[in-house]
Amino acid sequence: MSKLRRTLALAALSVVPVLLAACGGGGVPGDSVATVGDQTIKKSTFDHWMRIAAISAAGQQNPTATTPPKVTVPDVENDFKNCIAEKRRTTPPPAKGQAKPTDAQLRQQCRQQYDAAKNQIMSFLIRATWADQEAKKLGINVSEKDARKQLDTAKKQAFPNDSDYQKYLVRNGLTTTDLVFQQRVSLLQQKITQKVTKGKGKVTEAQIQQYYNANKSRFATPERRDLRIVLTKTKARAQQARQALESGQSWSAVARQYSTDPTSKTNGGKLAGVQKGQQDPALDNAVFGTRKGKLVGPIKTQFGWSVFTVEKITPADQQSLKQSRQSISDILKSENQRKALTAFGKDYRNRYRDQTDCGKPYVVEDCKNGKPAKQTTTGGQ
Repeated sequence: MSKLRRTLALAALSVVPVLLAACGGGGVPGDSVATVGDQTIKKSTFDHWMRIAAISAAGQQNPTATTPPKVTVPDVENDFKNCIAEKRRTTPPPAKGQAKPTDAQLRQQCRQQYDAAKNQIMSFLIRATWADQEAKKLGINVSEKDARKQLDTAKKQAFPNDSDYQKYLVRNGLTTTDLVFQQRVSLLQQKITQKVTKGKGKVTEAQIQQYYNANKSRFATPERRDLRIVLTKTKARAQQARQALESGQSWSAVARQYSTDPTSKTNGGKLAGVQKGQQDPALDNAVFGTRKGKLVGPIKTQFGWSVFTVEKITPADQQSLKQSRQSISDILKSENQRKALTAFGKDYRNRYRDQTDCGKPYVVEDCKNGKPAKQTTTGGQ
């Protein structure tokens, strides 16, 4: 499956078509799983996406299948009897001497499977509703036509022809309507982010100057040295290599004959762009304590004995404020926008969580009657 197809598959579960209706009075109606303000999330919607989750999970195990896999959605209302029966049917016989899993053990597996899917789907149903309501407050509108256009672009990139796309829908239990709605909410989230961060990227010259003064090292390039080097296991061997070089033999020939370093041995002993602190301390001190062109060694290191010469020295360089201005401005703009988005995300989640009431069997961390979770930085995710 291509990367874009995987994205579509995940997207189908990440934001979903929530069936909403006006809700008069408090509490969660019997045909719903949650309320967000005066809107309800229908149980039929929850059941629809629970099935899609089961089909999608089964499809990942057999991605080349051309027909929808047969799945059993964990049935909590029926004490997982159907799920237990399915697991009993599909679980391989135990090894000799081992007992078959009990109904209680299989029920626990079904419960864990159900809870994991429930938490994911409830969270996405709720957050899709939040995004839709917040977009209305901010005057943001995305039409179905806009969403379908984006989906069509993704389809062209992911599927060679329409028959492949139709097989994908069948295999994952999806409809085009499901994906169009997902794309619409995704666009809403993008536009909310854009509106929240608009104008928050302004940076003053004083801020740029202050950042440069506090982070000069980030805009500096340290001195670098290009070496010719031979590494040997013994001092005697290193001394032989040095004598060979002094007699006029080339670095390439000497490196091939004497060096044990696989990187530089086949490259004429070249070791380019060495910065202080990158090598063994003894070699590091020797390299940055000698002049260009001098043959040095043998030097003992933890890796053996080295003979080297410095071929080229590239001096350290410090970018000026003028040279660094654009990159600093970009950094500060991004930071200002991130702070604005973080502040919005905290307020956004608190506001909508306080308006979200979930039926007892469907409580998740995004419900006001659920356990709070860590704050998110974006409204729709």
